Amino acid sequence: MDNEKFREEVRAFLQASLTPELRRAGRLMTSVFADFEATMQWHRILHAKGWVAADWPEEYGGTGWDINQRYIFQEECKLAGAPSLLPMGLQMLGPMLMGYGTDEQKSYYLPRLLSGEHVWCQGYSEPGAGSDLASLKTTAVADGDDYVINGSKIWTSYAQFANHIFCLVRTSKEGKPQRGISFVLVEMNTPGITVEPIIGLDGRPEQCQVFFDDVRVPIANRVGEENQGWTVAKYLLEFERGGHNFTTDLKKQLARLRQQGESEIGPGGSAMLQDAATRQRLAELEVEALALECTELRIKGALTTGANPGALSSMVKVVGTELGQRLSELGLDLLGPEVARYQPAAMEPDFDGEVIGPDYALTSMAEYINHRATTIYGGTAEIQRDIIAKHVLDL
Repeated sequence: MDNEKFREEVRAFLQASLTPELRRAGRLMTSVFADFEATMQWHRILHAKGWVAADWPEEYGGTGWDINQRYIFQEECKLAGAPSLLPMGLQMLGPMLMGYGTDEQKSYYLPRLLSGEHVWCQGYSEPGAGSDLASLKTTAVADGDDYVINGSKIWTSYAQFANHIFCLVRTSKEGKPQRGISFVLVEMNTPGITVEPIIGLDGRPEQCQVFFDDVRVPIANRVGEENQGWTVAKYLLEFERGGHNFTTDLKKQLARLRQQGESEIGPGGSAMLQDAATRQRLAELEVEALALECTELRIKGALTTGANPGALSSMVKVVGTELGQRLSELGLDLLGPEVARYQPAAMEPDFDGEVIGPDYALTSMAEYINHRATTIYGGTAEIQRDIIAKHVLDL
């Protein structure tokens, strides 16, 4: 199909399918977190259309779209204000299972990922094992046909909603720490699992701590060989770091910044965007976003041929997150005192009251604060630079 005809088809579908509530939920997203009910409603709409897994191969229930179609779809969804889908299942676990899962695991889990029946969270980080993930201490001891798991995971996004978690567990203490880790799939309703939400400054739980107390999990739920989970985990992380389309988010930020710059009045009495220094600052960010888009398309090209993104995913993670931080900083500078207004009720998708001040200022401070974490989660910027230095620069 011609790309422009495909874009028109996507826009028509979004126009017909996105309710005002769904658009508002998407517009109010300030980080990877979206309103759960709105996200799952959108997931079900896309699944009914056959478009929920744009990046998956057709043989596993994906769209079979080429690289251009996938990018057009993701860009149009973002610009239309659609809520983002939960990434743990579709973006991360699904592609990993295609590469490392058994036939039985793929036939069972992949259809349920597509339908939204299974909602997944990621059990990687632990207290004392974040960026140094290989130092994790959660243990899995074989007992008959089961592993018995003890320990805890922290900063577990969506654990309060998830019915499944994929985990890294220690199955051996011999040799290098990386060689004693295994990758297992666990149902959240298994006896012995406790979820404790972590309340943020805004009063909402965005992450949780998950405790495992003699949790029995079938050994058949292990993905890959025992003690080879580090290899599986690294493969999944390439999809977490390189599978995210930072450019589509950045384009949305840039569009809002232009709106702010044209609407906000500077000290001289003219629009902020009339200031030469502000225009240059915005133009430099736009150029860097364009360069990042080219790299993201290279990654998608590699995935199309069956390759994995490798160290390119680390490059995209560093540049994309740091660009997002700089854009959010510019947003604060353009708005000035407007960012100080705190209106938590107006951040709900079903809010029908009156917003104080310009609507585009509602999320600016929350977006800025959330962007401070982007260079930490998913692997810190320092860790990503170490990967680039080792695998790209041979240092």
